[in-house]
Amino acid sequence: MFYTFNIKDAIDILLTAVILFYFYRVMRETRSVRVFSGVLIFITFWIVISKILEMKLLGSILDQLINVGAIALIVLFQSEIRKFFYELGTHNRMGRLIRYLHSDRKKQGEYRHRREDIYPIVMACLNMSKQKVGALIVLQNSLPLGDFIDTGEAIDARVSQRLIENIFFKNSPLHDGAMIVKEGRIMAAACIMPTSHDVDIPKEFGLRHRAAKGTSNETDALSIVVSEETGGITAAYRSKFKTHVTSEELEEMLMQGGF
Repeated sequence: MFYTFNIKDAIDILLTAVILFYFYRVMRETRSVRVFSGVLIFITFWIVISKILEMKLLGSILDQLINVGAIALIVLFQSEIRKFFYELGTHNRMGRLIRYLHSDRKKQGEYRHRREDIYPIVMACLNMSKQKVGALIVLQNSLPLGDFIDTGEAIDARVSQRLIENIFFKNSPLHDGAMIVKEGRIMAAACIMPTSHDVDIPKEFGLRHRAAKGTSNETDALSIVVSEETGGITAAYRSKFKTHVTSEELEEMLMQGGF
């Protein structure tokens, strides 16, 4: 008649708490955190009514809502669930396993660290900064960006300072959107990147900065933004911003693939 609490129950509670806390930390950066808190309150109420107090009528109604609500939650928190599994997969130890299994990782690293590919990007960003020409350059790392490349105009050309500046020239039809660089080549321009709705993004940052933050939330790519208003250079990597980037810092970031 009495329930025996054992080590398996302790592990069960601990794992549940860790998963809920980790998911809450992911959602804390978005406006969905209040919805998440409301869902937890509703689930707690359902457990008390249906499992502890065993109220049959109200419990059966809540059971039906829970069954239908599971699908609704997947739709409602689609981006947050995607980010949760992305961060889980890119954890330090998991990241090492993925890089080990990823056959193209070595090849990508060879291109990403070549100085002759980095120098044109640095010089183009500095010139565009002086002229206050807006730009968004995304450099692929280990995670492929094929889905985003397909949204833009294919270029597949060697990285060139003049080509970069021509792409982001104000009257150019390709200046809106992002330019994606992979393995030392400009794969596409005018690409549509995921936009972040995080409330902690400074108000002076525009759509390019939000796209850079959104890209850093969902991928391990390094995003470089040149502000059209101030000419300032900003980098986004793994959900973090680095503002007022100098030429030396930019070169180091490109060499390392992040910061």
